[in-house]
Amino acid sequence: MTSSHEISPKGRYSRQTMLPEIGPAGQERLRGARVLIVGLGGLGAPVATYLAGAGVGHIALCDPDTVSLSNLQRQTLYAEADLGKPKAECTLRRLRELNSEIDFTAVPEGFTSENAARLVADCDMVVDCTDNFTTRFLIDDTCAEAGRPWVFGAIGEFCGQVGVMNQPPRARRLTDLFPDREELMGRPQPTMGVLGAVPGTIGAIQACEAIKVITGCGEALGGGRLLVESRWRGASSSLTCFRFAPKLLISKIPSKPQYYNNFPNVNHF
Repeated sequence: MTSSHEISPKGRYSRQTMLPEIGPAGQERLRGARVLIVGLGGLGAPVATYLAGAGVGHIALCDPDTVSLSNLQRQTLYAEADLGKPKAECTLRRLRELNSEIDFTAVPEGFTSENAARLVADCDMVVDCTDNFTTRFLIDDTCAEAGRPWVFGAIGEFCGQVGVMNQPPRARRLTDLFPDREELMGRPQPTMGVLGAVPGTIGAIQACEAIKVITGCGEALGGGRLLVESRWRGASSSLTCFRFAPKLLISKIPSKPQYYNNFPNVNHF
């Protein structure tokens, strides 16, 4: 008889496998999946936590940074005792405490042109939790070359956005969403404020999209992107889904408040 302190795989995922859209077959797909998370900040923390909790079998954790005091306002995997320590190693330690069944790999380095092909080749999908377009376009190029889907996420101030790229049958690219690639890559990266709960919300949605792709349940955001806005400036909260269309431009986003003017720069994590 299993005691209350013993860990049972069946018990661990029981509330998930009772969902008919997932079930035992979906759980097996999660167990066999290999996911690369690039960026372990405000977005990467909830993504890594929920994918580990869901039972994704192998998770690679890529981030070159160390924990700083200003991270603690929104990056929930870290504590004051982690200040100055590598994020990849701190995340690995915390997630092993959450789920010892998962195979974690810490990659305490940036996602660059030197290691991108190798890292992507060793995974089934990538979740982008970064803070700049240069890395995002590199993820997009590498995943397109390797035939891997990836989940895009970005946040800033009170809003964020999520999309699924390179996912059949549409297999949309990041340039379909942001056609001004060179301009965006060359644009200075401003330091933006962000409400701490916003990356938690967007990261949770990214984790849901990754689980959709892995299990094949539901419809992933492969044909559009979701904009999430927690307005604090004269309006209520809103959720908007924009579908891809030929030559979709950021300027087509309707009725946006002033802080949407630089929405392509929503990069901060």
